Amino acid sequence: MIRINLAPVEARRRGPAFSLSLPPLNLGVVFAIVYVATVGGIGVYWWSLVAEETRIAAEVDRLARELQSLKATLGAGANVKGQLGEVKRRVDILEELTRGQGRSIALLDAFADTVPTDLWITGLEQRDAQLKLNGTAFSTTAVSDFMSNLKASGKFKDVDIVVSRQAIDKTPSLVTFEVTCKFEI
Repeated sequence: MIRINLAPVEARRRGPAFSLSLPPLNLGVVFAIVYVATVGGIGVYWWSLVAEETRIAAEVDRLARELQSLKATLGAGANVKGQLGEVKRRVDILEELTRGQGRSIALLDAFADTVPTDLWITGLEQRDAQLKLNGTAFSTTAVSDFMSNLKASGKFKDVDIVVSRQAIDKTPSLVTFEVTCKFEI
């Protein structure tokens, strides 16, 4: 075979003295590299998702335990509110009793001086300022003296006898009575 070079001599000399050539490209190797890189990327992404799932599951468990402890604390707080209401009610009752205590002592003190020696009080009932007194005496005179003493004390108002009965068939003959009045301090 014969070769003829028709290019001028100068053009041949001007060409690059150094030439760079690429190795031959094998598409199978390129696709294998892309496949391995894709599978590796998907594997890394899957691993990061599994790690995040584990972290989120641990966080959910921690928050669930915290929620349970907060519910227990909240339940105790509601119980404290109920106990607070009960304590307030008890304090109110005690205050009411202490307020009425001075009145009861004054009533008994004033009442002790009005009872004659031959008269017994068998029942005393107080509703607000109204008193209901039940008793027994040896005579109607003792009952009359008792009512007079109540009026004379100045602390008992509206003294009134409701019932007075004398048992004639028994010896000694006893008088049972019921007196109502108002106690005023």
